[in-house]
Amino acid sequence: MTDFSDYIVFADESGDHGLVSIDPQFPVFSLVFCVFEKTAYALEIEPRFRQLKFKYFGHDAAILHEREIRKQAPPFAFLRQDPVLREAFMADINAIMTDVPFHAYCAVIDKVKHKARYADPWNPYEIAMQFCMEKLSNRLVVDGQRGRLTHVLFEARGREEDRQLELEFRRVAANNRQWGWRSVDFTRTPLEPLFIPKSANLAGHQLSDLIARPLALRAIRPDQPNRAFDIVANRIWNLKVFP
Repeated sequence: MTDFSDYIVFADESGDHGLVSIDPQFPVFSLVFCVFEKTAYALEIEPRFRQLKFKYFGHDAAILHEREIRKQAPPFAFLRQDPVLREAFMADINAIMTDVPFHAYCAVIDKVKHKARYADPWNPYEIAMQFCMEKLSNRLVVDGQRGRLTHVLFEARGREEDRQLELEFRRVAANNRQWGWRSVDFTRTPLEPLFIPKSANLAGHQLSDLIARPLALRAIRPDQPNRAFDIVANRIWNLKVFP
C-alpha cells in the first residue's frame, strides 16, 4: 500500500502564461501552492467554507471565485445590492483566511522582463511550477515526509493544456528538468499531479484562488494597499519574483 504524506497541496494561478501578447495592466503570471495538513483540512477548512456557504447561499454548491466576488457577478450579485451584507460576507471570508491553518509558496514571473532577458524564454508556467515544487519538496523533507507520496491538485483547464502541464510536472518530479544553479532531488518526496474540474467545489482550490491575484498584485505594486495580501502575509513562506 502506498505511504501517503500528511499534506495535500492545491495549485492555482493568476494571469496567463503567454508571452506573445502581454497585458500592460497585468504583465505577470503567478502560481501559488497552498499546503494543508490533511487532518486540519478535513476537520477545519472544509467545514468553515461549507458553513459560510450555508449562511449566505442556503446551500454549499456555490463556488467562491475571486474574480466573480471582486466584480460582484452572479452568484455574488447580492454584494452589490446590500452594502451591510457585503461587509459581513467579506469579513467572514477574511476570518477564514486568518484562522485556518495553511502555508503557501508563490512564484510571480514578470513576463516583460523575462522576455527581454532571454532569447528563447521558458514558459512562465514551467518556471513558476519548478520554483514552487522546489520549495514544497524541501519543506516536505523538513516535515518528515521523505518517501511519502504528496498529491498536488491543479484546476483542470482542458485536455491538451492539462496533458502538457502534467508532462512538465512529471519531468521536474523525476529530476529530468533542472533550471538555474540550484539542484533539488525531487525523488526524496514523491509528488503526484491531479487535474480536478472547478465543479468539484474543493475548499483548497477556492482558498488558493482567493489569494493568487493579491500575491501577484503585491509583486507588481508593492507599495499599493493590499488588504487581501496583508491578511495572509504570514502564511506566505516564500514569494519568488522572477527575473
